[in-house]
Amino acid sequence: MTDLLITGGTVIDGTGSPGVRADVVVDAGRIVAIGNYLPGSLSADRTIDATGLVVAPGFIDMHAHSDLQILANPDHTAKVSQGVTLEVLGQDGLSFAPIDDPTRTAVRRQIAGWNGEPDDFDFSWSTVAGYLDRLDQGIACNAAYLVPQGTLRMMVIGTANRPATAAELDEMKRLLAEGLQQGAVGMSSGLTYTPGMFADTAELVELCKVLAEYGGYYSPHQRSYGKGALEAYGEMIEIARQSGCALHLTHATMNFEPNKGRGVDLLAMIDKALADGVDITTDTYPYLPGATTLSAILPSWSAEGGSDALLARLADPADRERITYELEQVGTDGCHGCVTDWNTIEIGGVKNATLSGAVGNTVAEIAAGIDKPPSWVFFDLLIRDNLATTILQHVGHEENVQAIMKHPTHTGGSDAILVGGKPHPRAWGTFPRYLSQYVRELGVLELADCIHHLTGRPAQRLRLTDRGLVREGYHADLVLFDPDGVRDTATFDNPRQQALGIPWVLVGGVPVIEDGHRTDALPGRAIRRTSSAAPTAP
Repeated sequence: MTDLLITGGTVIDGTGSPGVRADVVVDAGRIVAIGNYLPGSLSADRTIDATGLVVAPGFIDMHAHSDLQILANPDHTAKVSQGVTLEVLGQDGLSFAPIDDPTRTAVRRQIAGWNGEPDDFDFSWSTVAGYLDRLDQGIACNAAYLVPQGTLRMMVIGTANRPATAAELDEMKRLLAEGLQQGAVGMSSGLTYTPGMFADTAELVELCKVLAEYGGYYSPHQRSYGKGALEAYGEMIEIARQSGCALHLTHATMNFEPNKGRGVDLLAMIDKALADGVDITTDTYPYLPGATTLSAILPSWSAEGGSDALLARLADPADRERITYELEQVGTDGCHGCVTDWNTIEIGGVKNATLSGAVGNTVAEIAAGIDKPPSWVFFDLLIRDNLATTILQHVGHEENVQAIMKHPTHTGGSDAILVGGKPHPRAWGTFPRYLSQYVRELGVLELADCIHHLTGRPAQRLRLTDRGLVREGYHADLVLFDPDGVRDTATFDNPRQQALGIPWVLVGGVPVIEDGHRTDALPGRAIRRTSSAAPTAP
């Protein structure tokens, strides 16, 4: 007698190999056999008829912003209904472990637009180990964690724009090493966000040497995805080269008008570095617009000193004039060196309910409706919403998206913000969109290759030796989907819509999606880095 028998499906195992008709036997949360069995030859507590369905490894979201939401709202339907069974948290250099009390208050305020501010939330942890232990109490899908470099800098230096002293750098390295020892898989940076942006290349190299020592990887949100994108990618590759650490170029895009058609230039740079022996992977989301906070497009000088100092500058007429000039005439580092086009900035969410009418409109549309300059609307929203406003930024190029997703370093990452009145539809649609839009409809990727991008390849980056494939002995993290019917239904107008054609999702052999509906199961746990040794490539 076994726990579960999945019969009649086409197994696409995550290695890139074509699918084969096979039954999958699961016991005690792991795959114990794969083969073709005569009806009645095996006894199981439960049988799932997968006729007409693909049986694949659960999808791995390499860039998630669910750090608090996965705990505060354990249903987590947005992710598990897409087939996600593992997501990587701690992104963009700002998160909640390790952390002390003053930094926790500052980080919560700074990234409220990413995570919300859950009521009566228990922040009882201060270390990476404490956060991972909290995840182990039960979550919808599994989660791995990156130590956030910006949070380290805030704890040790604060929000000052200056180089770290030798003692401060040693302390950041100590905290990073401690986080890796406690199970973090690597380190993230947010180099357009305060205070991570104040670290120079040499500081980042020293931190990445710690990553190399522990077998972790570096996942940077780099200094520019716009006018200086290629130079910024070059800096990240040089950091990996000098430090010897693995590099994961997260949300690897070439956005804004200066980069139209230049995705191939990025790929040529990556190919050269790979040929030189640099270990590089990437992730992308299958959409054109990006998403961030409205405050992110400000020039970095305005954010020095933290949120209160920033709000004071936003209220000062001279500073407002300077900021407006840089936004509209020069291009700020926060807006990736590009002049701000207010028509491309759509309000995605607000914390202040009195501002809810702004959601779904561009800054330019709001300004026209009240006969005010766009910059006035910009400052008004930031001040009245206490910097918590989120935006969609319509600056992508389809030819770049397709070129990058076809590259052999590519994995999938939603970069999803789950909160706000109108979040980016990638929060609910990223993985089914790959399967419908870019496999079935456009043929950019073959189905087995796409599944490899979303499962086996990211598992290899995470150094997982028993997840990411449909293979005997592996954890039964599985998604069953209809290859002809799977599709995303989340749209920019109606983003919180569950995908179609994904009737079953299992985490450790436990259904979290059953016949298309969310169960109440919370079988997910923290995935800890356990070894510096790289596994055999899936």
